Amino acid sequence: MKVKVKKEGKVKEFKLISSWEDVTLEKWLKLIRFQEGSKTEEATETIAELSNMPKKLIKELALKDVAKVMSRIAQLQNKQDTKLKRIIEIDGIEYGFHPDLDSISLGEYADIETFIKNGIEKHLPDLMAVLYRPIKLKKNDIYIIETYDGNIRLRTEEMKKMSAEQVQSALVFFYAFVKELSQTLQSSLTEVLMETKKQ
Repeated sequence: MKVKVKKEGKVKEFKLISSWEDVTLEKWLKLIRFQEGSKTEEATETIAELSNMPKKLIKELALKDVAKVMSRIAQLQNKQDTKLKRIIEIDGIEYGFHPDLDSISLGEYADIETFIKNGIEKHLPDLMAVLYRPIKLKKNDIYIIETYDGNIRLRTEEMKKMSAEQVQSALVFFYAFVKELSQTLQSSLTEVLMETKKQ
């Protein structure tokens, strides 16, 4: 998307993201951090991050123009596709979302739980590196991903290139799964306790 700015009788054109898919996970994490500052800082940093407009010029924009740009960014975020992307591609490598969360290993779950407890926003790339792994074998919509070995440092860096849209849809899907899993675990534990009491 193009943004036109008129200054001193001259009109300059700048590029602004055209869809939420253009925002990488790394950029999205910055946008989240910008919210911790003042509203002016948030607007300045957000526009600078999502466009090629210099900060000096952003600070000279009229409030109504800043509001228009921020409104356009919000519209793009609201239009995002929330359907889970099971297969994504980063730098020519296909990564598959864990195909069977019911069979998630204890190690995977322990790492995920740690990332959530230590601040999910700080550990989103790590979480995505657990949930998305390189595809070893694929036929049509069925695929097998690499086995989880806990060594995710390199993949965590790759996951920063995911689009924020892909991350958000994965989080929505994963949150629903975790909610269901915790209810299932709780009822299973209750059954075990009741059975133990009977004996």
